[in-house]
Amino acid sequence: MLHGEPFGRPSTVLHLMGLALIFVAAGMGVCALIELASTNRDSGALALGALISGAVGVLLWWRTREGPTRNRDVFAAVGWTWVTMTLFGAVPYLLAGTFATSGVGFVEQLVNSIFESTSGFTTTGATVLTDFERPGRGLLMYRQLSQWYGGMGIVVLAVTVLPYLGVGGLDLISAEAPGPSSDRLAPRVSETARRLWTIYVLFTVVIAALLFVVPGPSLYDSLAHALTTAATGGFSPYANSIGHFNSVLVELVVIGGMLYGGINFALHWRAGRGDFSAYTRDAEFRTYALVLTGAATAVIAVLWLSEPLGGTDAIRAGLFNVVSFGTSSGFGNATGVESPGNYVLWAPAAQIVILFLFVVGACAGSTSGGITIMRMRVLFGHLIRSVRRSQQPRAIVAVKHGGVAVSEDVVSRMAGFFLFYVLLICVGVIALTMLGSDLETSIGTSFSMLGNMGPALGEAGPTSSYADAFNQPARLVLAVFMLIGRLEIFPMLLMFAAPYRVVRDTLYR
Repeated sequence: MLHGEPFGRPSTVLHLMGLALIFVAAGMGVCALIELASTNRDSGALALGALISGAVGVLLWWRTREGPTRNRDVFAAVGWTWVTMTLFGAVPYLLAGTFATSGVGFVEQLVNSIFESTSGFTTTGATVLTDFERPGRGLLMYRQLSQWYGGMGIVVLAVTVLPYLGVGGLDLISAEAPGPSSDRLAPRVSETARRLWTIYVLFTVVIAALLFVVPGPSLYDSLAHALTTAATGGFSPYANSIGHFNSVLVELVVIGGMLYGGINFALHWRAGRGDFSAYTRDAEFRTYALVLTGAATAVIAVLWLSEPLGGTDAIRAGLFNVVSFGTSSGFGNATGVESPGNYVLWAPAAQIVILFLFVVGACAGSTSGGITIMRMRVLFGHLIRSVRRSQQPRAIVAVKHGGVAVSEDVVSRMAGFFLFYVLLICVGVIALTMLGSDLETSIGTSFSMLGNMGPALGEAGPTSSYADAFNQPARLVLAVFMLIGRLEIFPMLLMFAAPYRVVRDTLYR
């Protein structure tokens, strides 16, 4: 392997950043070929974006080498890799003039491009695209591919080809993966990452095949939606998302894919080796199934009783949207503004259930966002313990998850995480209302962005564009929230620690 002999400075941060840009450039190149073979509208923008990202990536990778992966460097490596990736990922949109509509200046085009790129790589699914006929098929496929990269994680992909990172590689995976833990599936960390990506690729292929055999989606549609279903991302080449097909069969395939993507991938690996009881033994999975079943039942009942919907429409709209938001996918099945799938028109009781799903999310170790079921279980256990201790101050009560006592350090960190989460929601609501959004939209969007859900409540519903709902400063705030939601709060805070130390050591050397 080539190292940075001319400069020779070890830097895991820059080395990982370079490799991530190479992967992104490869995806742009593939999509440029798709564009060339179809509309040939944006092939030049994709090819130039691939050239720029690839050149910078190769330079960073070749001119640096891996260094010791200290704890303080892990979050910097992951955080700055994602920031760089989303910025370079915006280049094709900007070069293609995707958002260059009448009256939109360069600054707003740049903001929109960064927002769309961030939403893609963080698998949020919020979009500022209003004219889905403007981008070529290759650029739209790149938009889908960005979510697929972000679903399993670009750093996890990098670790598959960076076996020399050793133990530090597991720290990198843990820093990037949603949820509080990352399971080792093999003695070697690179093999663990490889197995995760193997499951992910096979899962994507199966979803694409199922979508292709049902009536409606073309081969292009099947692949495009398989990429974002596996990633629980929610992007679609069509303005009406899954509602474009108006097909129960398509919705059932996507529901199955979203449910699978919301489960810890370590359980999928064990099931693939014949241990199918791994699902039922896992306490988080059982709670995941219980939460979605309860939420779907509640929403369907509300729609059936309080809305002028028949039983079939209530079940179809309620089940799809509960699974979509319970897995942080953000797909929609609304065929229009007045269709049953447009949940912003539902009764408040049903919308409260949707807001609850914004917060909870799915399982740790999955491609979904949100606080995660595991954290909610531990926090609820901590709450019960606090109540019991108020009655019996000297009682020794352990917080348990799946019958196993959770260490006090983990409980403390999860409580701190939740406190930061609540504070960030407050900051988001205040910032968005100050920037002109109404209270309902601000609350729903703050929860949605931190949970990487995509559509929100109020003006940011499933049939709306974020370009119409929010001004430029608000979109930048939401882009930051999407990154925080994907990488979670502590990694985003700690990613500034390593650069700070470098500057400090340089100034006071």
